Amino acid sequence: MLAVVNEKTIALVTGANKGIGYEIAAGFGARGWSVGVGARDELRREDAVAKLRAAGADAFGVPLDVTDDESVIAAVGLIEERAGRLDVLVNNAGVAGGWPEDPTAIDLDTVRRLVETNVIGVIRVTNAMLPLLRRSAHPRIVNQSSHVGSLTLQTTPGVDLGGISGGYAPTKTFLNAVTIQYAKELSGTGILINNACPGYVATDLNGFSGTQTPEQGAAIAIRLATLPDDGPTGRLFDDNGVVPW
Repeated sequence: MLAVVNEKTIALVTGANKGIGYEIAAGFGARGWSVGVGARDELRREDAVAKLRAAGADAFGVPLDVTDDESVIAAVGLIEERAGRLDVLVNNAGVAGGWPEDPTAIDLDTVRRLVETNVIGVIRVTNAMLPLLRRSAHPRIVNQSSHVGSLTLQTTPGVDLGGISGGYAPTKTFLNAVTIQYAKELSGTGILINNACPGYVATDLNGFSGTQTPEQGAAIAIRLATLPDDGPTGRLFDDNGVVPW
């Protein structure tokens, strides 16, 4: 198995059983990569794997709850056994609170849940997978962020980002700040880490009210995962280029 797998790029996408995550995995599969479908729900995970395989992708399921230490450790062991390394990590799993949501009225348990998944979960998975990424010749990390996490856009007159978000938007700002620190620490290691803004995509996070398809939303993450070795790191991108912090 290792001899066969080592000829391919090995990727893991968290929250890949549906929506943008699934389309990122499909895009990797179409490139001939071996892609791990990370997801908590067993049925949805295996359904996604079956669908990807039916389309010709080399997909495999990775039981993964980004909020659970033991689950993440087990995922590392699974990829270690299957491939011995990891080339691309896409931290796509995320949750949304209410929208709009005033900070003066937000439930603190909601804030904790959002931070645990959208920020701490990314740190947990990234740190656990780093030893495998360090074995790659061209390691890439992509974190799924959002335009609503941009402080510049949030404070630019005339820019409409959908109203007040007391919980979700700040977690993406937090994630942006964390990514900058990772980029500083990993400078010179060959590991490129960037954040992706998929756009206003129709997913269950927004009640399918978005104006773009999940496939369109997946494009920027796929692009960042395939950056050349001299590509940028520690930046925030959408389909049009760099997004201001």
